[in-house]
Amino acid sequence: MNESGIHAGASVVVGIDAGGTRIRARLADAATGAVLAEGTGGPGNALSVGHAELVRNLAQALRGAVPHGRGGGVVAVVAGFAGGGPGGGVEKAGSALAEALGRVGAAPGRAEVLGDADIAFASGPGTPADGLVLIAGTGAAGARVERRRAVRTVDGDGWLLGDAGSGFWLGREALRAVLRSLDGRGPATALAGPVGEVCGGLTKEAVVGYGFGGHPVRLAALSPLVVDAERAGDEVARELLDRAATELASTVRALTPRPGEPLVVTGGLIGPGGPLLPRLAERVRDLGLVPAPVPDGVAGAVALARLLRRPRAS
Repeated sequence: MNESGIHAGASVVVGIDAGGTRIRARLADAATGAVLAEGTGGPGNALSVGHAELVRNLAQALRGAVPHGRGGGVVAVVAGFAGGGPGGGVEKAGSALAEALGRVGAAPGRAEVLGDADIAFASGPGTPADGLVLIAGTGAAGARVERRRAVRTVDGDGWLLGDAGSGFWLGREALRAVLRSLDGRGPATALAGPVGEVCGGLTKEAVVGYGFGGHPVRLAALSPLVVDAERAGDEVARELLDRAATELASTVRALTPRPGEPLVVTGGLIGPGGPLLPRLAERVRDLGLVPAPVPDGVAGAVALARLLRRPRAS
């Protein structure tokens, strides 16, 4: 056994959660599922990250998870990518994954690229096969899952057209609320101070300049300001959080839920301890649903990799 707890010759699997902010990779014993090592890398959205950067970020995460010289023991890999679901960047993600695995000396017998909804749902209690999943972090999307694969998706339409209730959505709405306050079109808000600090000044020019001065998804980093302002008693922030939770509940409703079926939720806003989780739970109660929060999709990716490595039935 080496320092990572891996017996020489032991079969291991790798699960990867490639999200919009970072990539998580986990090495686990193929037979027991015991976690052996983990690694992280930069952003992994299959649509918005360039090929070379995606390979580099995947390889960085894999180097942390797969000890040097142990790549040969990897028998199966499952990677879930933001932007990698049906109709997304599956081909690009698969090519990048293959190249990154090669860099760490891993040549698994089986490897599969899935969307982030697939692995997030599989992270739910008991690795469920059928039900609903809702993701709300930088972006937001919901999906109906059957036989452990997403068969229908709602939202996930990106920062320009959708992702309602997401971190980006909250950050954008925070800027809009401050601009309306500065114009006199909206009420004063405690968001003004912290937003002004981030934007380099509490003027329309500074706020608008910040909004257009970088990639739009960076506005997601402003969402914690809304949470802090609500805790301080700000009514505008409270209304924004209420609206975000209502948008997310609408995404769930569009999936025509059945009372009592699993609803796995994840992402910084609705995962364990997420600021919108209580609001969401209240809004889906009448649907007969109880959210099951999970921290991310990497546990689900490992579970699916363990299933993948089993011989196919003849």
